Amino acid sequence: MKALLVFAALSLFAAGLARAADGKVHRYLYVATPDGAQVESASGNGILVFDIDDDFRFVRRIEDKGLNFTAGVRGMTGCLATHSLYYGTTARRMGRFDLEGDQVVWERRYSGGCDRSAVTLDGGKVFAPTGWWESSDSGGLVVIDGATGAELRRIKVGTGAHNSIMGLDGKRLYLGTTTTLTVLDPVKEQVLKTIPDVGESGVFPFTIDRRQRHAFVCLGKHVGFDVVDLDKGKAIHRVLAGDAPIAHRTHGAALTPDEGELWISDQDGKKLFVFDATQMPPAPKAEVALSVGGHGWVNFSLDGRFAWNHTPDVFDARTKRQVATLRDENGKRVGSSKLIEVQFRDGKVVGMGSEFGLGRK
Repeated sequence: MKALLVFAALSLFAAGLARAADGKVHRYLYVATPDGAQVESASGNGILVFDIDDDFRFVRRIEDKGLNFTAGVRGMTGCLATHSLYYGTTARRMGRFDLEGDQVVWERRYSGGCDRSAVTLDGGKVFAPTGWWESSDSGGLVVIDGATGAELRRIKVGTGAHNSIMGLDGKRLYLGTTTTLTVLDPVKEQVLKTIPDVGESGVFPFTIDRRQRHAFVCLGKHVGFDVVDLDKGKAIHRVLAGDAPIAHRTHGAALTPDEGELWISDQDGKKLFVFDATQMPPAPKAEVALSVGGHGWVNFSLDGRFAWNHTPDVFDARTKRQVATLRDENGKRVGSSKLIEVQFRDGKVVGMGSEFGLGRK
């Protein structure tokens, strides 16, 4: 009983750190568990919070606020305007978690999805891909009212709608379907451009630069990526990792915030490949070994200092050396590909990352 009381006190203390009224910016990594595609590295049900500025120390577990992640989380995106995280699960459910109110605002089940979703900058609409498992002609995006969670309509795009990215200016929405990248107007909810024959096979992660000139789309049969010219609407380069073609799928691509490097994940090979993105096409630069395999993912802190991924390993992005390990309150190593940076000042959310490694230069 004494141990439980001590733990409860520590939990309350840790929760207060995110709301410290000291005028300083506090940076945290929010990690959803279990990952719907990587249950072996899970740590119970909910969101784990780690202190980025204190060697990624475990801060708290959010599990008693109405969250239901038992079916596995498919994506977790954020909105600074509404200071909320929007999460989707394998059970076709999506919810909105208010970071400042520390509570679930709404959670509902939908007619499709919900995969890695995108949110308008004002939080007015959520676009939920119907899922890589959706093979019918009605696949695409479920449009959800961001305030109430009501399903508004569906935009038919194509089969296997999987990952979606909102451009940092909020003017364009990008959706990956089977070997196709689609560009949409999120206001008019209209398809602006369809770019076929990308990604080699299937539907896999991608990222874009800040000015939305290029998309970097993971390959489905080899470790590498396609470079897509978004203005021309076609793939202009295919880049393979390694001295010889590696017959693994690529799952995870991220630009450093300064757009100097592109990192991709070789999940089977337990490795991250780094490319010099200051030239076109990007050229091989370095390799980073991972402690375990998994679903595959890679991303960076907003300041570009740290790189995290689907494993418990955290790296210094400049030196490529491991500097921390994500561990829960029991010391268990935790891995997930659904993770996002959130910044607080005096209890208010003042910064929000993306689950995708977007260029920010």
